[in-house]
Amino acid sequence: MSFSSKIFALLCVCSQLLFSQSKEIQFLTGKDAEHTKEWDFWINSGRKSGSWSKINVPSHWEQQGFGSYNYGRDYVTYGKNFKFHDETGLYEHKFTVPNSWKGKTINIVFEGSMTDTEVKINGKLAGEIHEGAFYEFKYDISDKIQFGKENILEVKVSKMSADKSVNNAERLADYWILGGIFRPVYLEANSKEHISSTSIDAKADGTFRSDIHLKGINSVNSLKVEIFDVKNNLVGESQVTIQKGDTLKQIQFSVKNPKLWTAETPNLYKAKFTLNKNKKTISHTEEKFGFRTIEIRKGDGIYINGTKIKMKGINRHVWWPETGRAVTENVDLMDVQLIKEMNMNAVRCAHYPPNKSFLKICDSLGLYVLDELAGWQKKYSTGVGKKLVKEMVARDANHPSIIFWSNGNEGGHNFDLDSEYAKYDLSNRPVIHAHHKPGNAFNGIDCNHYEDYYSTKKILEGENIYMPTEFLHAQDDGGGGTSLADYWELHWNSKKGAGGFLWAFVDEGLVRTDFNNQIDVNAINAPDGVLGPHREKEGSFYAIREIYSPVKIDLKTLPNNFNGNIPVENRYHFTNLKECQFEWKLIKFKTPFSSESGFDIIKTGKAESPNIKPTEKGNVNLNLPTNWKENEGLLLTATDSFGKEIYTWTWKLKSNDEISKRFSTSLIKTNQVSVVENDSLFILKSDEKEFAIGKKDGLLKSVIVDKKGKKMTFKNGPVFVNGTMELSSIKSFAEEQNQLIEVNYKNGNKIIWKLNPNGILELNYEYSLSGDYPFSGVSFDYPENYVINSKWLGKGPYHVWKNRTQGQTYNVWQNLKNSTRTGFSPWIYPEFKGYFDDVSWLQLDTAEGKITVGTKEEKMFVRLFDFYGIYGAEGYPKLPSGNISFLDAIPPLGTVLAFNINDKTESLGLESEPNHLNGTFKRTLYFYFGLPDLGDENKQFTMPKENILTD
Repeated sequence: MSFSSKIFALLCVCSQLLFSQSKEIQFLTGKDAEHTKEWDFWINSGRKSGSWSKINVPSHWEQQGFGSYNYGRDYVTYGKNFKFHDETGLYEHKFTVPNSWKGKTINIVFEGSMTDTEVKINGKLAGEIHEGAFYEFKYDISDKIQFGKENILEVKVSKMSADKSVNNAERLADYWILGGIFRPVYLEANSKEHISSTSIDAKADGTFRSDIHLKGINSVNSLKVEIFDVKNNLVGESQVTIQKGDTLKQIQFSVKNPKLWTAETPNLYKAKFTLNKNKKTISHTEEKFGFRTIEIRKGDGIYINGTKIKMKGINRHVWWPETGRAVTENVDLMDVQLIKEMNMNAVRCAHYPPNKSFLKICDSLGLYVLDELAGWQKKYSTGVGKKLVKEMVARDANHPSIIFWSNGNEGGHNFDLDSEYAKYDLSNRPVIHAHHKPGNAFNGIDCNHYEDYYSTKKILEGENIYMPTEFLHAQDDGGGGTSLADYWELHWNSKKGAGGFLWAFVDEGLVRTDFNNQIDVNAINAPDGVLGPHREKEGSFYAIREIYSPVKIDLKTLPNNFNGNIPVENRYHFTNLKECQFEWKLIKFKTPFSSESGFDIIKTGKAESPNIKPTEKGNVNLNLPTNWKENEGLLLTATDSFGKEIYTWTWKLKSNDEISKRFSTSLIKTNQVSVVENDSLFILKSDEKEFAIGKKDGLLKSVIVDKKGKKMTFKNGPVFVNGTMELSSIKSFAEEQNQLIEVNYKNGNKIIWKLNPNGILELNYEYSLSGDYPFSGVSFDYPENYVINSKWLGKGPYHVWKNRTQGQTYNVWQNLKNSTRTGFSPWIYPEFKGYFDDVSWLQLDTAEGKITVGTKEEKMFVRLFDFYGIYGAEGYPKLPSGNISFLDAIPPLGTVLAFNINDKTESLGLESEPNHLNGTFKRTLYFYFGLPDLGDENKQFTMPKENILTD
């Protein structure tokens, strides 16, 4: 059974435990968005309106083909002409209840309905209309049920609320606004005397307290509480007497030496509450919980169990493209696993409480959770807000993963509600305000959004703890992992830095049933994720994974005196690195004309796990074999105590000079070379190839690759991407068996073309720069539509920016041609176009044949075709000339917010500054056009396909 399957099975068991013998459950809808039931449905406007039909529940009616779509910011688009999409849906469903339920208390429970919900049972109102979309509510319908007969449930749901503050808080928001019963509805039957709910406070010292809420107590009873560990061993218990009329009983006792809950050690216990009458159990319930203590030490930091922690968090909408906010446990599980795969330890539930299953999984797998009351820039009224705080906190209070309550977002704070949370949360968690304006710190924590690197630095020097609940907005390809390394170092090294929450987890793309099931991200409003709608991994995903790795290794290249020791820092809060595993691999990379990508594993071994305590530094000794230098690459994989990979680092062991020589010596066929010229061209020739160089500019004009005159359209280079190219001199001459053309320019730049007998066209160039530049190097032209795929030895497989090189590893990668624009359909990743890092050689497979380019020097970036990081009025940032570039420097990328304020990318940190270049830059490129005759060397290109490093 896979790890995911085991967790899912465990959660199913946990769900069943909640529905114990004293509480019987009957689902009226399906249990989730995948397992639905048909109800009768009518809607007043939009698609399929005005007549009764069927709808699957739970769901959003838009996704079932009813009504019309609207995004919460439609009022911005339509201005004064905007009208609320005030659709009303009527649901009907017939059900029966067992005769055994007679005499019981029967509630109908709605886990979530958008938005105002009126419920009738057999024509009678179940209670007052519920206002607010994201909250669980219930009605006691014991006196309205008919036994032995069919019962009729009628539900009227209005997409927009009759309460203006509800619309302001959650309907006019920067996200999709959907209608309908989107979470399960069920009946629960309890004995007349029963435990209605519990609230738990379990501290790190083993103190266990609970408020047990009771209903219908009409005689003396006893109440027993038992605590069981993960192996179901009884570790503590207590019993109290219940008097007639009691509605609340408090209980307290201690458990010795409990295993504590943290995001790194998600140790859970089970509390069993049993109500006995005459030694017979009449009601019981069970809750999972964890022992842990939360402290906010003002002017210092956030502490869990006495240890300061820093949040590596992200904002997450409840979302699936086909079903909107109606999701499944599998979606919740997938999301928690992906967040943890990024080496994050925290999640903010933006901008409303999530599914119950999501919180259970956070408890089980370990994430710190910020649970948020809706309020997107505007607040609930006090009357409605008090009810919704109670519903949210009463449902969620026993989850150890929840560290904070958030009282609304970005100005959506009703200060009258701040004191409400503690009424229903026995552990009295801290309340924060997730705001977007300076000077709004609350409870000693400043959560201000979207500060730049330098304003962050200033806030960290102030009096408050700083924990931005949104930062580095990830619209398009910006933000997310871009610039994150600088921000993270600031928070890690600052006393008052508490980390923060990136915006956001997924692109909120919705399958539009009114547009042939196309996925719509509402233009620039919703493509804000580091993952696509179906959890397609963008480049930032991998950058975050490396930056947030709790095993921190900064070694970019191996030193000449490398002896197998690698410096490492432990950035766990609670885990010693001796609890992790370290495995190395020595590898040989596939070569350019192999039909395969990847590498072959030559030897593997395990390193001794170093004894490095949290936040301390040390070394991991790999104990490599003495002949390790004979290999081409080294991989090191760190695995955590649960067997999950933390990260794999890679190092190239051979220089580009060695790699290029290996390729050139494998070319066994040679031809005599010569040069001819006419009025406009020098033509470098061999028996098979011709390269025409313009006399006026020194640029490549045409390429012929065989005796039949077959052309390849690679031309117009090398154009220096900075400055002018005014010719000073050009000459042709021979050097041994090679033919050369030397070109000098008036600004001191220089290029030399050299045709070798083995068919390699060599290009040597140099240029001088002094100042700040977005990029530097040279470019060529090639028709993009001729290209089929690219293969390269270097970092990959995703493209990079100057301030987001993290997360990419050495390998022979291969990407099929695509035109993906990050954040938009069709979400094919990795992107084919972009800047690619640390390339040793590149091969383009084209309709005209293969084009292979290598470099002698280290650290070359390759630019492939036209692309942009952020889409505004114009593409951004500006690209070099040409469409294939070989670069020594590439630009940083900002965020959509920086872009909108006249490109303040440099304010995002040191890595986000332009390239400060001063000096002369030299590089040698080797071009080979077509397929070479490699003789016996072909054997090295047909190794088995196993052991390919994948993403």
